[in-house]
Amino acid sequence: MAGRALLIGECMVELRQAGDGLLRKGFAGDTFNTAYYLRSFLPEAWPVDYFSAVGTDTISDEMLAFIKGTGVGTGFIRRLPERTPGLYMIHLKDGERSFSYWRSASAARLLADDASALRAAIEASEVIFFSGITLAILAPGALATLLAELGRAKAEGKLVAFDPNIRPRLWDDTDMMRRAISDGAAVSSMVMPSFEDEATYFGDASVDATIARYTRLGVGKFVVKDGAAGITLSFAGERCFVPATRAEKVVDTTGAGDSFNGAFLANYLQTGDHHVAAAFAADVASAVIGHHGALVGRAELGVPAA
Repeated sequence: MAGRALLIGECMVELRQAGDGLLRKGFAGDTFNTAYYLRSFLPEAWPVDYFSAVGTDTISDEMLAFIKGTGVGTGFIRRLPERTPGLYMIHLKDGERSFSYWRSASAARLLADDASALRAAIEASEVIFFSGITLAILAPGALATLLAELGRAKAEGKLVAFDPNIRPRLWDDTDMMRRAISDGAAVSSMVMPSFEDEATYFGDASVDATIARYTRLGVGKFVVKDGAAGITLSFAGERCFVPATRAEKVVDTTGAGDSFNGAFLANYLQTGDHHVAAAFAADVASAVIGHHGALVGRAELGVPAA
């Protein structure tokens, strides 16, 4: 089986610690990170494209060149004058990260303003992935456009995968956030949530409660990540559990969930076995957190191909 994967969201300029008070520039963002790992573990017969928007400035040129260099397609990324990429800085303490953001002029906030471009990209793809951050950065009209097109894709039988990736500081209020996350799940065929987020912001008492809530919204496939407690999967109502892979060392947890998502999808698209895919993805994520930054080269990870 082969097809085309499309990931929708925002790639940002990343600044991370480089020692001696210096910072290292890179490019990352949750859905792009997932695209990177998906591309890393899929054969070339599967094109992986990114759908977003950037500016026409020098840093946007550098970002596009970087994305192309990873093998992720840029043909669906729009160029918008007077806009720039967003920027974030990683702060690390004992391997755990916090962030500072500068994204008010981000071109990606307008990624769904061109409905015809969005539809063309989705129609050209068999697998579509987006996140709660994708939803959070959009104006209400653009959000409605994106959800409508994703709902159309789901109705056509495409695999629409969604990581709620809940970030309350991106939303005006928590009720709006919960409604948008629920709307995103309703147009998805697979949801890949973090249980800690679901418990905190939706009040779920258990992983079963998370799966039940999203099932009521019409979701049929679940990959629920619960940190060191492991991964619970439910596909067509059949449950299985995959333990987390113990990390040899924890240097930087940035991108752990994104790497899991990309590795899971890459393996699942090739094998059709969600249990095997989750075990593979757990190995990848445990290796990623042993390195600095969101994007780690496959050779550095020491993880075999799917």
